[in-house]
Formats: sequence, structure tokens, C-alpha cells
Amino acid sequence: MKKILIAYHSRSGTTEKMANYLAEGIRIAGNDVEIANISTIKKADQLAGFDGLIFGCPTYHKDMTGGMKQFLFVAERANLLGKIGGAFGSHTHSGEAAPMVFDTMLHVFKMDMIDLGPLNMTEAQMETDEGTKACQQYAKALCEKFS
Repeated sequence: MKKILIAYHSRSGTTEKMANYLAEGIRIAGNDVEIANISTIKKADQLAGFDGLIFGCPTYHKDMTGGMKQFLFVAERANLLGKIGGAFGSHTHSGEAAPMVFDTMLHVFKMDMIDLGPLNMTEAQMETDEGTKACQQYAKALCEKFS
């Protein structure tokens, strides 16, 4: 059983909802998961002990939130080299944040990122069964990287 952290920031609750659906998918795949709002993670050592990490952020004014930018500076000090990772986010119309987080994890942190790229969904999609399933399937695909 692997231990995975889902660390997220949410403005309207949609990205938090995605985090919870991702956690369901991880549990269904037989792994342990911890969910944390990025505001509770202040030190790099809080990211230690996880086999995989998934970071989530909504798009706000075509960018990541300021809180996520600060969190990524903390995460950079955690030496996540080679860790399995994924990124997700919600948006109303443009969706830039999830790919930015994904690229940071891949190119700056040098993590082993899920081949599907970032999970990036509109808030409207998250109100459907397909949104729920997409989150669970993304989590399952991430867990398959441990095989």
C-alpha cells in the first residue's frame, strides 16, 4: 500500500471537491491517502514520507493563486525528485493553473508525473457524474504508476 498526499487550494469549493474525488479513486485502488489544504503546509518536511503527491489549484485571473505559488516554493525544498505526481485544477473558462502546476512538478521538481498530464476541469463539468469519474480514473491511473 502506497501513501499519497493530495495538497490543494480551493476558492469556491470545486477544487476541494476534486481533491475528495481523487482521494476516493486512490482508496479504491487500495492505497492510503491524506488530503491537506496547502495553507496547513508550512514546512518542506511535511511533504516527507509520501510515495506520491498530487497538487491542485483553481485558475484565477488566468494564473495560479498566490497561495499555490508560495506552496510550490515550500515544495521545492522537499526534494521530490523521482516521486510520482499529478496535478489538477478547476476553472470557469481558461484553465491555466493546472498545467502550470504540472509543469513545475515535472521540470523544476523533476517528479515522475502521470502520463495523462494535468486533470483540468470546468466547474460545470465537476457538477456531473463524468466529472466525478474523471477524478477517480485520474487517481487510479496515478496509482498504476506504482506497479
